[in-house]
Amino acid sequence: MALRSFLWWFMIGALLTLSVLMVQGGLRDLWEGTQRTSETNMFVYFGTTLFGGGLLAGCVALIMNRLR
Repeated sequence: MALRSFLWWFMIGALLTLSVLMVQGGLRDLWEGTQRTSETNMFVYFGTTLFGGGLLAGCVALIMNRLR
């Protein structure tokens, strides 16, 4: 049950992070960035940002579930 809750909130957190990034700069600016970097670096930057947002939401969900 806890793993399923974590995975659900991880996905929601990653999607919310993506939506905030898109609102702040738009998808084109987010994908291309202001500086020209290699494609691998862009995937790492983009992936770690989404992973961090998902991890934050998943951990908060586990903590809230534990407090309940």
